Amino acid sequence: LLSHRPALLGNIGRQIPIFCAALSGLRCSDTTMRLFFKYFFKTIHYIIGPIILLLDALTTPKGMVRPAELQQQVDTSTKNLVLYQFRMCPYSVKVRRAVKRLSLNLETRDAMREPSRREELLQGGGEIKVPCLRITDEQGEMRWMYESNDIIDYLEAHYA
Repeated sequence: LLSHRPALLGNIGRQIPIFCAALSGLRCSDTTMRLFFKYFFKTIHYIIGPIILLLDALTTPKGMVRPAELQQQVDTSTKNLVLYQFRMCPYSVKVRRAVKRLSLNLETRDAMREPSRREELLQGGGEIKVPCLRITDEQGEMRWMYESNDIIDYLEAHYA
């Protein structure tokens, strides 16, 4: 990937080595650039992640109110849904907020902190990408849905 950097990133790909060289005072190797980006984005993640969680906690949406019988039916039908997510992923937060707004009781699995859940996601869905909604139908067949907007659209269409 890094050897094809200019083709993939356009002008930015050509400027990255210059930026990296300016930081280190040396010519940048692919290893240097890999390390720079790895730790740069990890740092951003650890700064922004807690802010996202705090804002989510402070602005949690209210759930919809359903009659008890209807809520029980919804709870029964959502037993076949499992949400794979990362706690600090903004797209996972977006889906969790929609779940809260719709008053759904979904099982959530943290694919970052639980290696067995990560492996389930890879084996079942084919890739480690979150959020991912695993939908099991009446015949026991599983469908894996990945995009946050698609997941929210599915939940709203079935439970709103």
